[in-house]
Amino acid sequence: MKVFFNHLFDYNFYCNKKLIDECKKLNGMPDKSLELFSHILNTHHLWNSRILSKPSNYKVWQVQPISDWADVHYENQRSSFDIVTHTNDFETRIDYENTEERLFTNTVQEMLFQIINHSTHHRAQIAMDFRANGLEPINMDYAFYKR
Repeated sequence: MKVFFNHLFDYNFYCNKKLIDECKKLNGMPDKSLELFSHILNTHHLWNSRILSKPSNYKVWQVQPISDWADVHYENQRSSFDIVTHTNDFETRIDYENTEERLFTNTVQEMLFQIINHSTHHRAQIAMDFRANGLEPINMDYAFYKR
């Protein structure tokens, strides 16, 4: 399981880094894409925080300045790799409150997969927003990553 998650987080890191680098080159970024990528970073941090039983430093829809994206992204990834490295049982159940203060329980495995799946979902929305704003979306397909 550790190898699987390390691989997924490598892919996630690659995709987010490509997007960060491309966005830094733009003269203006579409507002929706700015909100969505900030959301990706914030929720990645939030899920890591839940697993580690720590308070989150960010609100779910807090807009992060592009100049901070790389640092937040790096810290998220470092934390996720640390979680994967030190988890002995990915079926461990963790109780947490969602942002509406409702109680839930998920396994570490489910929470880690949520980070990856959620990021992929919103990167696809960013690609659509780029195209709608006359920008060429970045190719982040898994097959291209593996080549």
